[in-house]
Amino acid sequence: MSRSPRKTDGQARIEAVRRFNRFYTQRIGVLNQGLLRSPHPLAHARVIYELAHHGETSASELCRELDLDAGYLSRILRGLDKQGLVERRRAPEDGRRTILALSDAGQAAFAQLNARSRAQIGAMLDHLAPADRDRLAAAMATIQRLLGDDMPRRAPYLLRPHQPGDMGWVVHRHAVLYAEEWGWDNTFEALVARIAADFIDNFQPDWERCWIAEVDGAIAGSVFVVRKSLRVAQLRMLLVEPAARGLGIGHRLVDECIRFARARGYRKLTLWTNKNLAAARRIYEAAGFVLVEEEPHHSFGKDLVGQNWDLDLTAKGTAPPPGP
Repeated sequence: MSRSPRKTDGQARIEAVRRFNRFYTQRIGVLNQGLLRSPHPLAHARVIYELAHHGETSASELCRELDLDAGYLSRILRGLDKQGLVERRRAPEDGRRTILALSDAGQAAFAQLNARSRAQIGAMLDHLAPADRDRLAAAMATIQRLLGDDMPRRAPYLLRPHQPGDMGWVVHRHAVLYAEEWGWDNTFEALVARIAADFIDNFQPDWERCWIAEVDGAIAGSVFVVRKSLRVAQLRMLLVEPAARGLGIGHRLVDECIRFARARGYRKLTLWTNKNLAAARRIYEAAGFVLVEEEPHHSFGKDLVGQNWDLDLTAKGTAPPPGP
């Protein structure tokens, strides 16, 4: 009777990794035709996820990020194009370069995939004792650290549309941070609550948008674009958590507002802020906003100087007039 050759330590390790790969891919359903009960297979979902992280990028950058063959990525993008999930435009600095971004439908698809992924993993973890959840997370962090030294770096945050519960966070964090950092009283909290409630009550999805920034699954910032008139949009309630400052979230949130307002055909994007909020003002200035008016006022328990800033959205080309 012949005996099977004894596996070496190296072979045993290889088989252990392959066994784990088979187990985990089956456990989270990546081999299903549609990932997370969506119409998107895994490769399409990964491209959607990367575009949500980057905001705007190019096909060549996606190839490097995902380590995909250019022809294969091109076929994926054509499929996403047919579903209306991706927008393309020429880069302003180089007309030969195409910029890719998620469309409104693409943002909605990402929000659905993101929510379902969290629900799936949450349900998986719910079956474990708290100590075992910590052990699992630590083991996965070890795998990522040991195998990820040469992984490409992506933005350490993502942006998503608002969902139930987000307005409560916006009101709470504005009230807490402005009280801690500037000594503003609870009349500011009341103002933010009214703005948030009005946004939900009168939300016009074709003309308005909220972006929520997340870092490692925790909310780290927010911003809104609301319709002020047929031709003018207003940027409101930009906020970045102190622990997340320095990651470029504030600049990215404002850039998304500008891109959205321009795509909707608005002629002008306006905002109101206060002179003491220097960090936010620097972001607005860097984005091209111009100070058009300032006036002293007493609000939120403080003597302040209010400022109105405008951005001409037609400066980089003629924007079509908004619809009725």
